[in-house]
Amino acid sequence: MAQQATTANANGPIWGGADNGADSTTTARRQLYLKLFSGEMFKGFQRNTIARDLVTRRTLKNGKSLQFIFTGRTKAEFHVPGQSILGNDEKSPPVAEKTITCDDLLISSAFVYELDETLAHYDLRGEISRKIGYALAENYDRRIFRAITKAARIASPVTLSNFVEPGGTQIRVGTNAQASDAYNTQFLVNAFYDAAAALDEKGVSGDGRVAVISPRQYYELIQGVGGSGSGAYLINRDEQGDALQSGNGILEIAGIKIYKSMNIPFFGNHGVKYGGTAGATVPGTTDPGNSGSFVGDAMVDQDSANTPTGQKTVNNYGTAAKFNNSCGLIFQKEAAGVVEAIGPQVQVTSGDVSVVYQGDVILGRLAMGADSLNPAAAVELYAGTATAPADL
Repeated sequence: MAQQATTANANGPIWGGADNGADSTTTARRQLYLKLFSGEMFKGFQRNTIARDLVTRRTLKNGKSLQFIFTGRTKAEFHVPGQSILGNDEKSPPVAEKTITCDDLLISSAFVYELDETLAHYDLRGEISRKIGYALAENYDRRIFRAITKAARIASPVTLSNFVEPGGTQIRVGTNAQASDAYNTQFLVNAFYDAAAALDEKGVSGDGRVAVISPRQYYELIQGVGGSGSGAYLINRDEQGDALQSGNGILEIAGIKIYKSMNIPFFGNHGVKYGGTAGATVPGTTDPGNSGSFVGDAMVDQDSANTPTGQKTVNNYGTAAKFNNSCGLIFQKEAAGVVEAIGPQVQVTSGDVSVVYQGDVILGRLAMGADSLNPAAAVELYAGTATAPADL
C-alpha cells in the first residue's frame, strides 16, 4: 500500500509583528502598520517644532475657546486696631481674562498610488509621513512666534488705576538703526542683557527664559564664544563641540537658553533675509544659491481681514508688513498661550476608497490656536529702524 504523503503547513505570515491570536482579519493584520506610520508623522512633527513646549499649552475639549485668567498685584498695609478688615480700598488685586480661540483645522495630505509604492525601493509612506509632520510643525511654530511678537508690543491686560501691570518690551539691536546690526555679536549680547534686566524689573520669573533667533545669528554667537572681547566672556562656555552647535538651547546668555529656528519672523521673512549690501533695510546676507522656494519664504498675512483663502485663522497673527524689522524673540513661557483641540494626528483611507482610487490618501491634521498671554514676559528684538515696530 502506498504511503500517504505528509504535508507541512506553514505557520502563517507574521502580521506586521502584531500578536493577533486567532484574529487574522485585514483590519487586525494592518493595525501595526498604521501605528508605525503614525509614529513617523509624530517624529517628524516633534523633531521640527520647538515652540510647543516653550509656552503655556492647554488642551481644549467641548468648546471653541479657552479662558486664561490674569491676576494683577495687590498691596500690603498695616492693620488699624479696632478697624474691620473688609478688603483694601482699591479692590485689588485686579483680574483680567484672556480668551484664546481655536483656529480652523490645519491639514497636510498626500495621495500614495499603490503602483508607485510597489515599485519604490524605499519606504514611501514613511518618507511622506515625515514631510507631513514637518509641514504641520512649521505652521505651528510660526503662529506661536507671531503671538509672542504680538505680546511684546502690547500693554498689560490689567490697567486698574494705581495697579497697572507691566507690558511687553521691544529692544533695538545696535545703535544706528542698521538692519545688519542683527548679526553683530556684541550688539546681540548687549540686547540679551538688556532683555534680562527688563524681565527682572517687570517681575518675570527667571525660570524658563528662552530666546529664539535665526540660524545665522546663532552661529555668529558661537563664533564669539572662543574669541576675544567682552561678549566672549558673557556666554556660557560649559558646552563645546557638537553640543554647542546643535542649536537646542545649549548656548546661554544672562541665563537665557538660546534656540535657533527658521520659523521666527525675520525682516518680513522666516528665519533669514537675503539681500545685497548691508544697510538700514536689509541685514546683508548673501544668498548661498540654490536655496529653493521654502528657505526664507516671505510671510503671509494671517489676520481676520487679510488672511488669504485656504489659510483661515481666527486669532490675529498680523500682516506680513508688521514684521519687516523683527529679528529675534526672548520670552518666558507665560508670554503666549496655546490651545489644542486636536493634537497632531494621522488618518489614512482604506477599504472601498482605496480600491476605487488604487491608493490611499494620507492626512496629518491638528487644530490649535495661539495668542499673547502675559506681555511682560515677551521681548522682541528689532533692527533697521529707529522706531519700535507697531502693534499687530
